[in-house]
Parts: sequence; C-alpha cells; structure tokens
Amino acid sequence: MKLIRRAVTLVTVAVAALAPGAATTATAASASPMTSTAEAAPAVIRVTATIPVGSGPLGVAANPRTNTIYVANARSNTVSVISGRTNTVVATVPVGVFPFGVAANPRTNTIYVTNDGSGTVSVISGRTNALVATVPVGSEPDAVAASPRTNTIYVANLVDNTVSVISGRTNTVVATIPVGSGPTGVAANPRTNTIYVANFAGTVSVISGRTNAVVATVPVGSGPAGVASNPRTRTIYVTNVLRDTVSVVSGRTNTVVATIPVGSEPTGVAANPRTNTIYVTNEFDNTVSVLTSRRG
Repeated sequence: MKLIRRAVTLVTVAVAALAPGAATTATAASASPMTSTAEAAPAVIRVTATIPVGSGPLGVAANPRTNTIYVANARSNTVSVISGRTNTVVATVPVGVFPFGVAANPRTNTIYVTNDGSGTVSVISGRTNALVATVPVGSEPDAVAASPRTNTIYVANLVDNTVSVISGRTNTVVATIPVGSGPTGVAANPRTNTIYVANFAGTVSVISGRTNAVVATVPVGSGPAGVASNPRTRTIYVTNVLRDTVSVVSGRTNTVVATIPVGSEPTGVAANPRTNTIYVTNEFDNTVSVLTSRRG
C-alpha cells in the first residue's frame, strides 16, 4: 500500500494563527517524555482564513522571505500561489501530472514541485510565478527538499528507490543516489550539508551533500513516512506510521537516541529550529503531537 496516496477530499487550505481566543480551536495530542505542558498553558489556535485552491491539495511550502505560500493541487495539475499578507490566491501555475511535493529555496526565490504522475520536477520562479524548467527525475517522485546554501534540490523517487540531485543553478540532475526501499520523505540540514531520506522499509539513508553518497543507514521504526531536521541541534525526527512512534536520530552519531510514542498513524513531521519544537500529524487521530525538548 502506498501510504501517502490515500483519497484526498480537501479542497481548501486552512491558515492557522495564534490568538487569545477563538470559536474554533485545535488541540495537540502528545505522549512522550520530551513533551512538556507544565511550563505554560498551550496557546489557543484558531482558523483565521480558509482559502479555496485547486482540486486535491497535497504538498505545501512557504517562502518566509516573500511571505508566499505554494500549494500543489494533485487533481488540478496546478500550483496555487497564496499571498501570506492577504491570504488570497494571486496566481495559479500549471505544472505536471499529479503534483505531490513542494519545496522552496528562499535564497533564490525558486519553487520545486514533484509531479508524481509524470516523473518530473516543475521549477517555478517566485518572482514571475511562471514555469521556468521541467526536470526529468525518477519514477513517482514524491518528497522534495531544498538546501539553500548549496542551491541543491533532493527528490525522493518512490518506485526507483533513488534520490535525484538537482542543481538549482542549471536545473539538471547531477546525481542519482540509490537509497533504501520506498523512499517517502526527505529533509536537508544545510549547516552540515547532510540529507536524510526516510525509507518505508524501515530505515533512514544519510547522504553527504558533498559527495552525493550514502554515508550511513539508520534502522528506525516500522513504516517510516516523514522526516524533519533541526539544523541547530543536528537532530532528525522520523515518523513511523506502522508503530505510532517518532524515532529521534542524532545527526552526530547517526543512531536512534529516543523513540517517542505519538498518535495513530503519524505521517507528516516538521521542526521549528528556533523553539526546538517538533510537530507530528497523526492521520488516523486527526491530531498533532507536539514534542519539546530543551536539548533536542
């Protein structure tokens, strides 16, 4: 079963913001030694806007420098460009077949979209909101990550069990790296120039951005789906969808240093380096687990 290809029924993007009070609130589910709620009461979160986009929105990425958000609409074969200032769609960009993942390079103001159905990556200029290149990659490219410091893009090809390395300068594939079985997630640590790939078979491939070679393979939980990196702490977080856990991997030793129980069927994961807070989406529970740690 391809975990992340479940039926998509969403037709809007909800933009959440912190607020002192709300009619609609969200709660974070957590179960872990890392999670602490004793220091302060959790902030109340409310939906401040609901933005109609294309059909079947999947991947989303933001460019913090321009305050612009990009949404891949899988069934529309488009990308919706949203102004973070007005919370409105300011452009709709046609891309390839079944756009899935999105990544932005804030330094170059360039957006990269994986097209699962056509085996390509669409390159969009954030300045003009126009398609500037289409890069052939492997079969069923899903996850994508950009490393701003090296202007390099990494694409996980689910069927090929590879990662395509794209030069942001030339918009060409400069390397194809064999990884584990069923790569579903990818994240980059720009400080160490290291890339982490979650393989659904139960491992994380650690890639050197300098040599474009796998330097370590880390066993994690069952069915790893998502991966996130905290560059400040050199810590990697991997969601294990078949075990309802998150594996915490040290980027210094490339070993698992903790396994955290979370909600049911954890898939997505994101890290906030400034607060050292990790957010995990639990698909079956309809919750988000919040992991906090002073030392990561």
